[in-house]
Amino acid sequence: MRALLQRVTRAEVRVGERSVGAIGPGLLVLLGVGHGDDAALADALARRVCELRIFEDDEGRTNRSILDVGGEALVVSQFTLYADTRRGRRPGFTDAAAPDIAIGLWRRVAAGIEAQGVRTALGEFGAEMAVELVNDGPFTIWLDTADR
Repeated sequence: MRALLQRVTRAEVRVGERSVGAIGPGLLVLLGVGHGDDAALADALARRVCELRIFEDDEGRTNRSILDVGGEALVVSQFTLYADTRRGRRPGFTDAAAPDIAIGLWRRVAAGIEAQGVRTALGEFGAEMAVELVNDGPFTIWLDTADR
């Protein structure tokens, strides 16, 4: 799995004119699921997202987790995190998991984050979404479970 975490002051996902998910301060989690990813990886990634110390403490150091600051999470499925751009000018997406597998693992990561006490909103799987965010910092972190 690949996750791009963006620390935000707010974020919202819209499908057409309809808001499907919105949060205040916390993390926007863009999540891609690849071949071979499983429930254990989803659970581990959810824990990592919640425990990662990327929020400032009283001294301005990035020393607090989303749990410590009472932040929220917006989890958006993004298969394009598995884009292969090594050849030509058109990316390939064959490394992304099939939608029927990806949707369950995407939901599992979101549920794992929520189970730890983080209010969690979702994008809409498979939809054309408009994602609006105010990046705080800016602070953006890349997590790839293959790098463990």
